[in-house]
Amino acid sequence: MSLLATKPIARILRESEGGTHQLKRTLGPVNLVALGIGAIIGAGLFAITPVATHDNAGPAVVFSFLIAAIGCAFAGMCYSEFATMIPIAGSAYTYAYATMGELLAWIIGWDLVLEYAVGAATVSVSWSSYLVRLLGHFGITLPASLTASPFDAMGGGHGFVNLPAIFIIWTISIILMIGISESAWVNGCIVALKVTIVILVIGLGWAYINRANYVPFLPPNTGETGHFGWSGVMRAAGMIFFAYIGFDAVSTAAQEAKTPKRDMPIGIIGSLAICTILYVLFAYVMSGIVNYKDMTPTAIYDAINKTKYAWLSTGVIVGILAGYTSVILVMLLGQSRVFFSMSRDGLLPKLFSDIHPKFRTPWRSNLLLMVFVSLFSGFLPISSLGNMTSIGTLLAFVIVCAGVMVMRRTQPNLPRPYKTPLVPIVPILGILVCFGMMAFLDVMTWIRLVVWLVIGFVVYFGYSRFHSHLVTDPESTHVKI
Repeated sequence: MSLLATKPIARILRESEGGTHQLKRTLGPVNLVALGIGAIIGAGLFAITPVATHDNAGPAVVFSFLIAAIGCAFAGMCYSEFATMIPIAGSAYTYAYATMGELLAWIIGWDLVLEYAVGAATVSVSWSSYLVRLLGHFGITLPASLTASPFDAMGGGHGFVNLPAIFIIWTISIILMIGISESAWVNGCIVALKVTIVILVIGLGWAYINRANYVPFLPPNTGETGHFGWSGVMRAAGMIFFAYIGFDAVSTAAQEAKTPKRDMPIGIIGSLAICTILYVLFAYVMSGIVNYKDMTPTAIYDAINKTKYAWLSTGVIVGILAGYTSVILVMLLGQSRVFFSMSRDGLLPKLFSDIHPKFRTPWRSNLLLMVFVSLFSGFLPISSLGNMTSIGTLLAFVIVCAGVMVMRRTQPNLPRPYKTPLVPIVPILGILVCFGMMAFLDVMTWIRLVVWLVIGFVVYFGYSRFHSHLVTDPESTHVKI
């Protein structure tokens, strides 16, 4: 079989509609927008923004958010076209399979494993640290050895296991196993809470902006690429791209949308637009209250304490915890749906596409992810791997943008309920902006990506290629899983 063999869209749709491996359609446009906001507003806003502002862009970090949003907008329009043509779980993996062949589909699926699994584990570690801080406000102290991994240095020694990080991964995984509608309800409550906190910080903090902190708005480059100046703005855009991965996670739920042809573009573009506005305003207020030179990872507390609303600091911690919780939920949801699609195609073992008879969720996939991601969360020092998630996301966006151009050429007459405007200009711009942000990420991030992809090639050529249903069942209209 050719490594570039594609899977016809007609077959993809037939397989999704037949047999026992069906997901439950329960999500409307509001659920999908909330799902996107749930993933977008989180670690990037609360943790990465201060670091990118202090080290790379200064107050011009607002430009970084806009550049990242522009790349997302181009990619989002391409995602919307695919999500309405192929309303199937799997996101960019499924789109690549239909347009550019199995090998590239495997690469992007394996890349999404990195994006979602590492991202969820990374955020869970941050969630743990903020939970410890919140409990401290109420006089509750957890043993330090039970809130850090064995590799995290502490005063006088090392941690043993990060139990709070394991706890949140297990809790969210169980919710996902129970059902998608229950997961969407929990996510909706969390989103309402954290958006309220973000709006309060923006609204109450606006009056305490010190205009002197905006001078210079774009600090001059230090002579080193990525440290201020426009190269710093671009590197910051690549870093904070971690914060925008939510909207592409919306597309992984396409098979659970009530009316995907209408709802998917609303969910993808709507969540992106809302979060971009909140991000830019939040970054503007933060850098106006706290000078970029003085910013620390806890700059949000410094900003609140400079106002008369210091009492809000506890609420801010609650908002951050809510933000991280919904990010973890959407990442684990997206990961299980990508595994579901890859397993249904024979590229991964059958257990990843087994559906629970009552809950109609890929529960075994959720269970396995719960174990492995919680092990990473509890025992590995992975909190610095945000850039890995960013580069994985950007690579997925580049492939999706290219896929739209390929599909327009190879199947121009296929029904498209939503059409990406100005093709090929919009997809090309999406590729250039996303690859531009990738180019400014540090060398070690690129090395880690290459190593991960090499491991993926070993798995593909050792197992997946020979078990692919394009090989074992090339003519069937229904995949036998």
